[in-house]
Amino acid sequence: MYDDDDFDDGFDDAALARGMRFGLWRELFAYAKPYRRELWLLAAFAVITALIEVSLPLITRSLIDTVAERGSDTNLVGYGLVYVACVLVLAASVGSFIWAGGKLRTHMSHDIRRDGFENLQRLSFSFYDHRPAGWLMARMTSDCERLTNILVWGLLDLVWGSVLMLGIAIAMFAMNPKLAALAFTVLPVLAWISMKFQKRILASARAVRQTNSRITANYNEAIMGVLTSKAFVRERANQRDFGGLTSTMYTASVRNKVLAAIYVPLVLTLASLAMGLTLAVGGIDLLGGLITAGTLIAFMTYARHFFEPVEQMGHWFAEMQMAQASAERVISLIKAEPEVQDSETVRETMLAHRDSNDPALALDGGKTAIQEIELRNVSFAYNSGRQVLRQINLSARKGDVIAIVGPTGGGKSTLVNLICRFYEPTSGEVLIDGIDYRLRSLHWLQSNLGMVLQAAHIFSGTVRENIRYGRLDATDAEVEEAARLAGADFIFSMEDGFDTQVGEGGGRLSAGQKQLVSFARAILADPEILVMDEATSSVDTETEQRVQNALVHVLRGRISFVIAHRLSTIRNATRIILVRDGQIVEQGTHAELMALRGRYFELYRQQSLQETTIDGNWQDAPAQ
Repeated sequence: MYDDDDFDDGFDDAALARGMRFGLWRELFAYAKPYRRELWLLAAFAVITALIEVSLPLITRSLIDTVAERGSDTNLVGYGLVYVACVLVLAASVGSFIWAGGKLRTHMSHDIRRDGFENLQRLSFSFYDHRPAGWLMARMTSDCERLTNILVWGLLDLVWGSVLMLGIAIAMFAMNPKLAALAFTVLPVLAWISMKFQKRILASARAVRQTNSRITANYNEAIMGVLTSKAFVRERANQRDFGGLTSTMYTASVRNKVLAAIYVPLVLTLASLAMGLTLAVGGIDLLGGLITAGTLIAFMTYARHFFEPVEQMGHWFAEMQMAQASAERVISLIKAEPEVQDSETVRETMLAHRDSNDPALALDGGKTAIQEIELRNVSFAYNSGRQVLRQINLSARKGDVIAIVGPTGGGKSTLVNLICRFYEPTSGEVLIDGIDYRLRSLHWLQSNLGMVLQAAHIFSGTVRENIRYGRLDATDAEVEEAARLAGADFIFSMEDGFDTQVGEGGGRLSAGQKQLVSFARAILADPEILVMDEATSSVDTETEQRVQNALVHVLRGRISFVIAHRLSTIRNATRIILVRDGQIVEQGTHAELMALRGRYFELYRQQSLQETTIDGNWQDAPAQ
């Protein structure tokens, strides 16, 4: 399960609750700027709609006063035509702003999701250490949807409401300043109520969005771990945990809706009060002959319509509090900076050498020969401060196969991640051909990497597409040759061969088959640096032997790092290093380490004993 700390956005809730962050909204509004045509059309149709609505009561006033003055001589046909024309323009304007707003919302939603996805590809491994997939999905789906709705339709209501209220105010003061001032006496009270509710609605909105993200993450975790849950009969416990989250969501949502439900009726009450005052005083003036019946009716209509945009904007104000919570999450994701990235100096050097023949300096990276990798006094600690590696010194030259062994949690994978620059050392240097890799292009280094992980990730699509992921311009013949070298002969016997659909996450393949496809992908990439993390742990003994035979050719001519659990698979490594408690405690060839009779010797002996025991040869097991 996830703690609240896993969902920290980097924002101070107390500071946010004090008011709107207009800088944040300016950043979001920038997504509308590329679509100025739709933006201007939306605003123009909102203005036209407001002006027509302001005009209708004036036409009614004129009609009533003219009928009162002229009686049956009034030209009703003329007034009827004016009304019909206004209604047709109003209908066309409303339809047009719905079209322009829908188009603008779709474009903005696309651009926000595109930027979010693009940045997710750039972010370092450390960003994902404490952020579940479901949490990220909630930001780019429900949060993004809510955000684009408030940006477009909120902008529409702001323009329409502002023009309508301004037009009504001008018309009312032009007709009768006294009644107009009386109707607007409730505005200071309305402003005070809005300020009071803003803080509370924003705080409750953030609680709703945070809990929603936790629920989405919980859904994702439950689906991904359904087999484990069933195997350990965890259904009831999972339901209890999920019930706690939904209860929290219920409480936060009810509080948010109650606040919004109180705020809007208060606006309506103030509007009714203004209309009552206008009717009372205007009725007395009408009886005294100070105003006409048409003017009083127009005033009543305006008093009612003046608070319609206030009510609508009050509704969107409540939604805006929720949208601000969503906006904080989306913008924080889009603007998140990778912990591992090219420095400003490296970027300037790359720009200055954009036409360079050196792939390490070129903007698009590229492959080049790597002769040596050296680690000098490398130490590493995660953000928690826990030291994982201490004073690692290691060198590997082209053609070397460095096997990394040791107990679980000793730092083997972290060491490889540092070499691949998925993380960077907190002290010390990683040198590639004598140059600190932080002074070279990150894209260049990772373009020269090939990896086969313990848990092979297979994408939806065909087998061929998954292997070609290693090199997108590879021919079909090269893809098939890579599969042969990897020992993935099972592909040739499948009904659709390399065009077989693997299903989501490779669900139609066994664990061993997925591993072989992953291995073929790395072979096709033909990397300068090859990393294998427990790469043969998911294949059977016979397949492993085929892979070992292929490795003799694949590992030749490159620098390879092999994290191994089965020590029998790395006896031919150029060098074996044993990592324990974040330090290299032994290193040498298999023969040298066995002769040393140290920790590697003990580890190898124990593993041989276990394998013998598993085979059922108890009588042949060596004495302890």
